[in-house]
Amino acid sequence: MRIGFAQINTTVGEIRGNRERIFSAYEKAVSLGADLVLTPELALTGYPPQDLVFKSRFVPETLEALEQMGAAVGSVPLLVGYVDFNPGKTGKPFVNACAVLAKKEPVRKIFKTLLPTYDVFDEARYFDPAPDQTPVELLGTKIGITICEDIWTDKYLKRDLYHQDPISALIAKGARAIVNLSSSPFSVGKPALRREMVSELAVFYRVPFYYCNAIGGNDELIFDGNSFAVNASGSTFFQMPGFREEVGVALSSAESILLEELSPEHEVYEALVLGVRDYFLKCGFKSAVLGLSGGIDSAVTAAIAVTALGRENVIGVSMPSSYSSQGSLDDAAMLVKNLGIVGHVIPIKEPFEMLKKQFKKIFAGKSEDTTEENMQSRLRGLILMSMSNKFGHLLLTTGNKSELAVGYCTIYGDMCGGLAVISDVPKTMIYKLANWINRKGEVIPRNSITKPPSAELKPDQKDQDTLPPYEVLDEILKMYVEQQLSPEDIAALGFDPETVRWIQRKVDMNEYKRRQAAPGLRVTSLAFGMGWRMPIAQRYLR
Repeated sequence: MRIGFAQINTTVGEIRGNRERIFSAYEKAVSLGADLVLTPELALTGYPPQDLVFKSRFVPETLEALEQMGAAVGSVPLLVGYVDFNPGKTGKPFVNACAVLAKKEPVRKIFKTLLPTYDVFDEARYFDPAPDQTPVELLGTKIGITICEDIWTDKYLKRDLYHQDPISALIAKGARAIVNLSSSPFSVGKPALRREMVSELAVFYRVPFYYCNAIGGNDELIFDGNSFAVNASGSTFFQMPGFREEVGVALSSAESILLEELSPEHEVYEALVLGVRDYFLKCGFKSAVLGLSGGIDSAVTAAIAVTALGRENVIGVSMPSSYSSQGSLDDAAMLVKNLGIVGHVIPIKEPFEMLKKQFKKIFAGKSEDTTEENMQSRLRGLILMSMSNKFGHLLLTTGNKSELAVGYCTIYGDMCGGLAVISDVPKTMIYKLANWINRKGEVIPRNSITKPPSAELKPDQKDQDTLPPYEVLDEILKMYVEQQLSPEDIAALGFDPETVRWIQRKVDMNEYKRRQAAPGLRVTSLAFGMGWRMPIAQRYLR
């Protein structure tokens, strides 16, 4: 068999455009000799469509597009992911479906069995599960058609979530190959994890697997592609690139290939560039503005934006106060030069002094504290939002996950913006990203990487005056946020109990800030945003 892969970047809700993109990829795959062509999960509607499915014309228009596609395909079958109405009399109104389209043949429909309702997924809100699975006769072979979660095993989900096992059912009914239409979001290490899982399945069931994944950014989620095929021995014999659209054909007779693994920082960089580029393209923005402090976070964000959008579409603004060091001003200016972007300098010293005078009578008898620190951050937010409003730029926020987790950020200040590019990137990974960006020469000024991080909102301020060392903070945050271990369990692993409890309290009490943050691009196994559903008003401390 020669299986074609349409690893395409679809847009949620752009049904007509997605149809054209699918068909163009189908024609190319056929021209390359494909006997069967796969598309990603819900390729026709884009993934995830969320509550768009409840709009009265959404599913009917999807079915109209599917019918048009069915009339245009040739004798080579095309597998298309789409949303259909639930044919049953009870249950949820829709099904997550795959249509098998071929010339002069009736449309065959397969529905998804396992519907994830954890992390960023909420499919049981919309879809009813298929009661069982039956192979489809294609190319003279019984082929098991599965949709994303249908092949994920308990070992990799790390919990027993489902009562059904679609793969076992398909194999028991004679399937000699398994194909999977997938929209699996990216997180660090996920591409290798998928291959490992599918390889184990292939060895266990002694059949080849063909895995077609989506590519592109849709809101907070990034889909990395990395489609592949493994033989019955579990060896990968076909691999598509990550983070870009491509059409390819896997030959079942091909030999095993040697895979090149990207480093974690390379993966994260590619994912963030793709996420930024698609967020702008799909939301209709052309240019970005961001504040440049001279620090590492804004420098990394600016470098990502330049790669995603082009240097001519990125504007950096330095907004020094009386506490800004000359070194930070020089670093910001050097970054502007290295990136070749437009840079502006708008001081906030005078507006800050005027604002303090406005409160002189009201604040009489009160010493300066974080109130005055936050005033500076909010003045900067005002300036950047004014630039955004006047020129139509989208404002990028530059806070990292470590800061956002413990509330080391100013609501309506440095949290202002339309996209939080690095909000799911821990500070320790930010340093790795900066060094990776500089691997061929200095882009980010060396001093931005080596100097102690500081908000520079008061004299001689350093992040570590308030926060634990980032190496400690990030490790504890990973366990508390991503692994959801209790403070007691974390302390039992050798961490200082007072430090752990301080971090826990900061994470919990700053949920109200994160609820109002700009959407952020997801690159870890659990990000604040879609997959994080914590109450603001709560008193659970364990």
